[in-house]
Amino acid sequence: MEYFAYQIQFRDDVPSLLHNGRKLYQQYLVDVYTMVEAEGISYARNNQSNLRTDSLKNLQQASNSGITDSANIGTKVILPSLFTDSHRYMMQNYLDAMAICRSYGYPDLFLTFTCNPQWYEVVRYMKQVKLNPEDRADTLSRMFKIKVDRLMQDIKENNIFGKLEAIVYTIEFQKRGLPHAHICLFLNEKDKLKDIDSIDRFISAEIPDENVDPDLYKIVSNLMVHGPCGEANMDAACMVDKKCSKNFPKDFSDITTIDKDGYPHYRRPDNGRKIIKNKIPLDNRYVVGYNPTLSKSYQAHLNIEWCNQLGTIKYLFKYINKGNDRVTAAVVDEDIDEVQDYYDCRYLSACESVWRILGFDIYCRFPSVIRLPFHLEGEQYITFTEEGTIENVLNKTSVNCSMFLEWMKCNKENSLARTLTYGQFPEHFTWKADKKNGLGDPEKWFL
Repeated sequence: MEYFAYQIQFRDDVPSLLHNGRKLYQQYLVDVYTMVEAEGISYARNNQSNLRTDSLKNLQQASNSGITDSANIGTKVILPSLFTDSHRYMMQNYLDAMAICRSYGYPDLFLTFTCNPQWYEVVRYMKQVKLNPEDRADTLSRMFKIKVDRLMQDIKENNIFGKLEAIVYTIEFQKRGLPHAHICLFLNEKDKLKDIDSIDRFISAEIPDENVDPDLYKIVSNLMVHGPCGEANMDAACMVDKKCSKNFPKDFSDITTIDKDGYPHYRRPDNGRKIIKNKIPLDNRYVVGYNPTLSKSYQAHLNIEWCNQLGTIKYLFKYINKGNDRVTAAVVDEDIDEVQDYYDCRYLSACESVWRILGFDIYCRFPSVIRLPFHLEGEQYITFTEEGTIENVLNKTSVNCSMFLEWMKCNKENSLARTLTYGQFPEHFTWKADKKNGLGDPEKWFL
């Protein structure tokens, strides 16, 4: 990965045939990242025979039964949660997001931020190199990374929505390749959007007045209008069973309302303002919710929604941690009705390849979350290799030590610890597994 990250760097004083390869450069990026990911999967697969896991109680029972070979017990370790985009990786991120939700309450705002290949910086650079934006996936990915980081700065430090308590976001890639971010914001109790006026202050679903704010009108016209679809365009991608899957057009409304299911219906007055798109006039019913300040600052599709406070929180976090789009293909023998082989495939674009090669974060959360294991007595899971005996595994000092056990020991000795729940513990104590005391055992939790 480091080698290819070096190769895709563009240097002004060095002519580069690679960066001028257009579609061949896109194919190169996809191919080299496929090699990188395949190497990681290959390592996990080839080392599974060496790593196994089982509970302490089962290991002790096996030892008492006379079993000595550690290769005959436990289960093999499969693709770990540390492997980005694996099922366990996504599930752990989902659980981390739910832990933040439990601590800070429901999220207040949900943002979708999409890369815009027509950004001024991108267009200016493409004129210099005489290429199209899609020909330089590295430029698009780098620019989107800069924009996302600046958006996080505006939200976390500049407090454009008020004081922020927590944030969770993930980066995904469209089938055509453009990266986009799904962002959940948790605001301070004083800054939460508790009424209609506070929602209207940050979210708009109206066509702006072209004479008053022509810049915002241009951005909304180009980036924040859905369609045309419905009877005007039955072949639109959003049409399912002759209806728009995004529920456009919305209804006209002079005020913002929240229905009985907790879904917001933004103000969309019938004021006669229209936008012509593909020779079809579109009114306020087709406008996607946006924040005027962010839209003008980032000049991209930046959809903002007030979060349903009732029943869709789990769906929201599962949605942002669903992973890549996938398709299942099958190879079938003509003489046999059953499917013989399955291949689990996912879309891989040039932009995603660059993003991963350069080591940019796919998932981010603030504040950090520590995963706390808990177990019954003797049920803590031990990871060991097939080499050696069970007796050697049981004789390790780390076998009888876990976060959960050390938490209970700390409760016996520390008065502050006894006032905290297990979930509150990491807010005051730090786990340092690499520290050793005089007896060779891992140290306890530190203040």
